[in-house]
Amino acid sequence: MSDELNHECGIAALYWLDEPQGPSGPAEKAVVDGDVAPLMPGMLLDLQNRGQLAAGMSSYNKSRVQRLATCKGVGTVTEAFRMSRPAKFAQMLSECAGDACIGHVRYATCGADDERFAQPFERYHGRLWKWFCFAFNGNLANYGSLRDRILARQDYHFALNADTEVIMHSLAYRLRGDRAARLSSVMASLAKDLDGAYNIAFLDGMGRMVIARDPLGFRPLSWAVQGRLFAAASESVALTNMGFDNVRSVEPGQMLVVENGKLKVERFAKPRSKALCFFEWVYFSNVASEIDGRSVYLARSRSGEILAEMEDCQMDDSCIVVPVPDTAKAAADAYAYRMHVPCVEGLIRNRYVGRTFIQPSQSRMRSVRGKYTPLASVLENKRVFLVEDSIVRSTTLKALVGRIRQQGKAREIHVRVACPPIVAPCFYGIDMSTLGELFAPPFLPNRYQGRPSADTLAQMAKSLGVESLRYLTVPDLADCLKMPGSDLCTGCVMGKYPTFWGDKMMRCARANSNSGRQGRTYEQNARPQGAAK
Repeated sequence: MSDELNHECGIAALYWLDEPQGPSGPAEKAVVDGDVAPLMPGMLLDLQNRGQLAAGMSSYNKSRVQRLATCKGVGTVTEAFRMSRPAKFAQMLSECAGDACIGHVRYATCGADDERFAQPFERYHGRLWKWFCFAFNGNLANYGSLRDRILARQDYHFALNADTEVIMHSLAYRLRGDRAARLSSVMASLAKDLDGAYNIAFLDGMGRMVIARDPLGFRPLSWAVQGRLFAAASESVALTNMGFDNVRSVEPGQMLVVENGKLKVERFAKPRSKALCFFEWVYFSNVASEIDGRSVYLARSRSGEILAEMEDCQMDDSCIVVPVPDTAKAAADAYAYRMHVPCVEGLIRNRYVGRTFIQPSQSRMRSVRGKYTPLASVLENKRVFLVEDSIVRSTTLKALVGRIRQQGKAREIHVRVACPPIVAPCFYGIDMSTLGELFAPPFLPNRYQGRPSADTLAQMAKSLGVESLRYLTVPDLADCLKMPGSDLCTGCVMGKYPTFWGDKMMRCARANSNSGRQGRTYEQNARPQGAAK
């Protein structure tokens, strides 16, 4: 994706169970003396595509005075854990040694870009069930409302402006009392308050672990067991790369609980209509992952086939298909195969520049200039069919088109997008929460039905500086993912949201856009501490 998006993070968890709960295998055999901490950095590296601002891990070890130990820092996994310095890395693993561990990689969809916001969060307490750490993947649409409600209680205070802190206070409140609360009751109570996307990895001072997926299933979450080793991660690839061969999805509203060294599966919320984020297949997830039984690669490949089926431009020997690396490659390959046109690498990606959609805005444009190099030897005098996975803001795509023309010397550029137009913000974990930043809305009619007209596409193409532009339609998403369209969240492509607060935030986004207010919608609607009620 040239105009890359910021995602909401990734979580991972490991537990060395008291007894085997499945056949043994290579993942279990990689554990030495019951210490699972050395496996966590590798899992987080497999989730690095989901966030590059910070990384961290927390472990449990009942033989350690500091039963919960947390290590985290700003930067990539390698940077945060100082993996390039073997002695420092070994020391960190020694300090975090334990039979249970949770981990996190972060991009900031809420809160600032500094170490205070790195996860897991840890809350110390003298009573073990009140001493906990947790990691969170998602975004709460009702963050501002929950924050205000907590502040209305006596002597509450927020040190950070982030929904993760809201969850921490909410968990702490439900863990109060003189006896350890049932974790299923804690999650059931929490679910009644939270509106939005949330996958949670929780670990307390008693060694209890919870892995939970929100009742609508916005974000993916996978798990597996091999012998005594239990593992969970935001993406299945982090588990298959460890050697797990029976990877399953956590169902929406389901939680995996480890207590007294035993794993059990429970439901903390009643089944509801699903709202799976289609962007996970389109862009965010690793192409080797499977989400709820659907292959990311095959979904992207099918999107390219559909683009070919709708193609109305005549092809000739001067035509080439060029993917925008890397997430558009599967779509471009399938599109080119169907069109009988060569698919070539006309853009070379500098892999040492991070994903610009997962970077803060101030560094996005600086990164894109050094991220792609057009090859004139491939592009010169060609009719280039540039396949992109999505267009969000278009600023970097416009810059890329200019470089393909000027540096690559292409004769024509036709853009094909393996996603419908993004017409509305996301309030569930993708960092596009304002209308003003989006490319498509100014071109679309008020009663847009998910299929851009030929006139609309022509206007968009002119704005981008290309000869033609084609998108998938909203109904095409169900075909790509091989699932009912009703199971998908289509808020960002239709402007209609699956939760009450999603719709409410959309109304706020429109008001903010009309008044010229800047900043993330859900943060703007959180009243500052001390403000009049």
